[in-house]
Amino acid sequence: MKSAGSDLPAKNLQPVELDDLDRRIVRILSRDGRTTNADLAAALDIAPSTAHARTRSLVDRGVIRGFHASIDHQRLGRGLQAMIGVTLRGGTRHDSIITFIDEVKQLPQVLQLFFLGGPDDFMVHIAVADSSEVRQFVVENLSTEPFVASTRTSIIFEYHRRGVAAGFR
Repeated sequence: MKSAGSDLPAKNLQPVELDDLDRRIVRILSRDGRTTNADLAAALDIAPSTAHARTRSLVDRGVIRGFHASIDHQRLGRGLQAMIGVTLRGGTRHDSIITFIDEVKQLPQVLQLFFLGGPDDFMVHIAVADSSEVRQFVVENLSTEPFVASTRTSIIFEYHRRGVAAGFR
């Protein structure tokens, strides 16, 4: 169960037990979420009905949360990506945190929003056309919030995504 009005995961979620077939399905689908059920079954040397049932079970158990397209933001005119560390003012209340999450995650420039422990409270991953849009995003959407103490921006030169952690077997 998620907190009302947020994408924060519920507390005390236990890891889901996966057998070898489950782990193989996760690895294949994390590399290419568009793998057909027939291709998945062939790669795993199982019946298509088994592949479908096992994939559905992974979705139902929350292991697979969705299937996503990988977008080339350069082709969309948003070739500059940045990570913006956000620190909130001390004593910020839970309601302010939830408000920040709800507002920032809706902004069209935001690709990902991370709620962190450490020196930054949040990391905001954005894609924009150029550095002036990074500046505009920070000034208009972050620095103006009364509970934001500071921001720290890093430009992303290159990005490599791995769907499953390296040690996952």
